[in-house]
Amino acid sequence: MSTFSTAPTDPTIAICVPLEAELVAQIQRSAPGATVLYDAGLLPPERYPADHHGDPDFRRSPEQEARYWANILAADVLYGIPNESPADLARAIRENPRLRWVHAMAAGAGGAVRAAGLSSAELSRVQVTTSAGVHALPLAEFALLGLLSGFKRVAEMQADQQAKHWPTLRVPTRLLAGSRLVISGLGEIGLETARLAKALGMTVSGSKREVAPIDGIESVVDNSGLPGLLAGADAVVNTLPGTPQTEHLFDAEMFAAFAPGTIFVNVGRGSVVDESALLAALADGTVSYACLDVFEQEPLPAASPLWTHPRVLVSPHSAALSAAENKLIAERFIANLARFRADEAMPHTVDPVHFY
Repeated sequence: MSTFSTAPTDPTIAICVPLEAELVAQIQRSAPGATVLYDAGLLPPERYPADHHGDPDFRRSPEQEARYWANILAADVLYGIPNESPADLARAIRENPRLRWVHAMAAGAGGAVRAAGLSSAELSRVQVTTSAGVHALPLAEFALLGLLSGFKRVAEMQADQQAKHWPTLRVPTRLLAGSRLVISGLGEIGLETARLAKALGMTVSGSKREVAPIDGIESVVDNSGLPGLLAGADAVVNTLPGTPQTEHLFDAEMFAAFAPGTIFVNVGRGSVVDESALLAALADGTVSYACLDVFEQEPLPAASPLWTHPRVLVSPHSAALSAAENKLIAERFIANLARFRADEAMPHTVDPVHFY
């Protein structure tokens, strides 16, 4: 166990998720007066880099469970949501009156905060920040993978390869250069996707909650304005978080606004897409290819037609993962810790009303 002494006036930080010891030490070095509570024996081992849940077979003894929660209930700051559980987030906030800040590992931690069922007073007392932005580049690269796969007919080529079929007529592919992309959600992930898409010659438009011009983006609308953009789009990438306002935003009516043959990529949240409406759009050719990293229900049920659809790529919500993720999240936390200690506003704080 590594516990670092501090003056009582400095924050006590409890690390609630698996983290490499060198990153724990980096957090401590960044705030010499703080107390960092970290006990690797109380945390489930990672199965892969940045596995914040850890091994699901891990179990604490009653004594270990008591020590885990003693650290949480002694902290001013939590690094990670306890056990990555909304119920345990609620417990930590309700049983620890000194708690003021929780830094979540996920970019879309608003869903967990909403699921915790916290009161307005609890939400006003404890700030929850997310790791939004850390995942922007890997998600943007995955979105480009989806666009390229759709434009270059990768699914058809794979089917021909498996059948050992050499088509009599060669079928042309589509160019990203000169094509039109619509991004629903021009936040950090959306803007990084736009940057990469523009580098390949695409023209980009999209939606944002607060409409304002963005350099390099042809047209910016709010979500109600999306249908007006879709008819002219060759491809659509969703990056929106799951909120009550975005629930089934992509429904039958929204897909009906698509131009025939649109490529669709979802790296936002599965709740944003009505999967039955997406399947109907795939069936009638409105969507020619779908690349999906997120789903309405996860894990994706074995009975879902998406598993075997010939023009769908299923990713098990892993597109954001990278070997550098823990390091990038720790650096984000360290930057926010300096702001927290100076009583300054921290970026990427979960909105306690809209939960994103």
